[in-house]
Amino acid sequence: MLRQPPVSRQPGLSPRDEIVETMINLSHLSKSHRIIVAGSDSVELYLALKRRGFSFGALASSRRTPSGQHSVGLIAGDHCYPAIEAAINQISKHLYAAASITISIESQEIGLGGKVRAKLQQLGFRIEAGARCHQGFVLAAHREEFGQHFGTIANVA
Repeated sequence: MLRQPPVSRQPGLSPRDEIVETMINLSHLSKSHRIIVAGSDSVELYLALKRRGFSFGALASSRRTPSGQHSVGLIAGDHCYPAIEAAINQISKHLYAAASITISIESQEIGLGGKVRAKLQQLGFRIEAGARCHQGFVLAAHREEFGQHFGTIANVA
């Protein structure tokens, strides 16, 4: 069951800041988490996290080698499924086997949420929470020790 915590809008909070705060809250982000950020607004999100004191962040676009060293992935700014799917694929190879991913879905495209949910489930993530914001929807998921071959079935002999 997807739980939606009430969205409390603080006076003077910009729509972008609302999404950043919602992503932080839904992912249960702490200052000690190693964070990887992707999406068309990744630089803006990365800088917003730095301003809030999150010092262990990295841009997926600057990482050439899959590392599996990050416990939280954040995706922001993409408006269509192909872009969100590409960001999920880009970020997933940088995450631990047990990791969280939070995605800002800033589109009114019919069925987009279901497609994103199916993609995350294919990679072993379980949807944990979601929240509506002025500019869209934030979806949070978690994966428990899915294994090394994300999204594939190992041969069993």
